[in-house]
Amino acid sequence: MVKLNEKAIGILKGKNFAFIATINKDGSPQVTPVWVDTDGSKVLINTAVGRAKERNVSRDPRVAVAVADAANPYSFVSLDGKVVNSVLGKKADDHIDSLSLKYTGNAKYQNRVANEKRVILTVEPTRIRVQ
Repeated sequence: MVKLNEKAIGILKGKNFAFIATINKDGSPQVTPVWVDTDGSKVLINTAVGRAKERNVSRDPRVAVAVADAANPYSFVSLDGKVVNSVLGKKADDHIDSLSLKYTGNAKYQNRVANEKRVILTVEPTRIRVQ
């Protein structure tokens, strides 16, 4: 694992959209814009069980994540890594609510679908580029 520096942590904690690339079953890439967070050493992506990115990382944990600073898109963090943990349940539900507050100002995630199960994908960086 490589260490996130302060600039990378700042970009990940900021109100900046990330793009996560996963690998489809046929080997082709799949890219999705997502809300992003960090615990200071790993990247946290929240999604729903059954979505393409969740299915893909269950089969192949390798990912790439890119996040540009909304205030200056030439300032960014890009990383390769692997999903090392998936967290379900209340912790994942609370996490999507905290991301909703960060990105929209709403304390509760407004786009929840009935019977949706949220999951936090914990990404351990193996290579980081910060501009």
